[in-house]
Amino acid sequence: MRYHCRMTRATKDNRKSLRKQLHQVLPKTCILETPEQTIPYESDGLTAYQQKPWMVVLPESIEQVQTIIRLCHKEGVPVVARGAGTGLSGGALPLANGLLLSLAKFNRILDINPANRSATVEPGVRNLAISEAVEKFNLYYAPDPSSQIACTIGGNVAENAGGVHCLKYGLTVHNILQLKIITIDGELITIGSQALDTPGYDLLALMTGSEGMLGIIVEVIVKLLPRPEQAQVILAAFDDVVKAGEAVGAIIAEGIIPAGLEMMDNPAICAAEDYAHAGYPVDAEAILLCELDGTNEEVTEQIQFVENLLTQKGATSLRTSQNTAERLKLWLGRKSAFPAVGRISPDYYCMDGTIPRHQLPFILQKISDLSKEYNLLVANVFHAGDGNLHPLILYDANIEGELERTEEFGGKILELCVKAGGTITGEHGVGKEKIDQMCVQFKSLELQIFHDIKHSFDPQELLNPGKAVPTLHRCAELGGMHVHDGLLPHPELERF
Repeated sequence: MRYHCRMTRATKDNRKSLRKQLHQVLPKTCILETPEQTIPYESDGLTAYQQKPWMVVLPESIEQVQTIIRLCHKEGVPVVARGAGTGLSGGALPLANGLLLSLAKFNRILDINPANRSATVEPGVRNLAISEAVEKFNLYYAPDPSSQIACTIGGNVAENAGGVHCLKYGLTVHNILQLKIITIDGELITIGSQALDTPGYDLLALMTGSEGMLGIIVEVIVKLLPRPEQAQVILAAFDDVVKAGEAVGAIIAEGIIPAGLEMMDNPAICAAEDYAHAGYPVDAEAILLCELDGTNEEVTEQIQFVENLLTQKGATSLRTSQNTAERLKLWLGRKSAFPAVGRISPDYYCMDGTIPRHQLPFILQKISDLSKEYNLLVANVFHAGDGNLHPLILYDANIEGELERTEEFGGKILELCVKAGGTITGEHGVGKEKIDQMCVQFKSLELQIFHDIKHSFDPQELLNPGKAVPTLHRCAELGGMHVHDGLLPHPELERF
């Protein structure tokens, strides 16, 4: 199998030349070089991986970004783009011999078009800031990652972020219309349009989730939605995690698509309640949060139907929000789950895999079994409606070997997701964290196609190199782990 290995190795002379040219074209306030200045950029939200960047630049205009990229291209110096650094897969991990390009200063909302239900924003605009800016038009931006108060829209596009409402309203890829990107040779190009469709290949979908490997995003046009007339959340408690998982499938099987359908197990419930005081039942083994939205009439009808269904499926208690404040309070607990778990453990490792919904009860049991095998507690938080799992593995990095054991445990979870017919990521991306599991997910020919696409945009592999797609050599070192080469069907999975 052919494999192109054309990655340029930046020499000290290359970097010295680049540094001199950057100081000539950028204000001093746009360049960070000292250890004190660069250390805040040494990792993203996955702090298990850390690397101080050689240099950080914070451009203030598209023209400056073009100049920076052209210089990096000329000197063969790799560049990693970064948004708010809230990613959880090491996608923004810098390089010791490369440039870190922060888009933090690209934080303006350029245009709001209520008639077209769209907004034009720079990549450094916070996710939540979009909805806040368009609230006066009774509109909002649907994708809502748990980090929406801090994460930026450019990073959301790069990772194809989701959130608790992605079940009904889709991921980032379903909620953007157009991108402006800068290619590795410094050209500014537009992908997509404000029309319903555009001719040619769907490069908008290709760029979404490309993890900074194909181009630098400098402008995004997002879709806006009208706020529903009514929205209510049902909190259902269960005395068994498997029962809660079965209830998820039962709701979807009835043809009801909730705006959000989330699940938390007892460790996650207790941590979130202690942190957010959302009124969660801490004696429950699992809870479901089911939000239904639409007109007053349809929400009233669906709430009653789902309440009855959840009772039939073993819910021990139900509570339904009666106003906006109660609804937001119930969601606050779920959206606080990650920082809440951080308060009860020295460290935690947040996994991200996706499975078919009907496999949820089985996978929950297998995660529990692995937790006992590795003697590491897991707090489970799921976008249950679309099968996106976020097991949080609790560990202590100060204990020798425990991080490595945690990573091995996490890898087993991802491989289990693939065996169940799912994928190794739902919204966090591959980054550095899951690159070995790509060898499990895909065959050599499929990986070769990914490399060919990368090289058509970035022949020298200067944009975020070493992320998302493993080399074929690396997969060969791991022993050709593809589940497609004989590990399916999985005997235990045939029962489900």
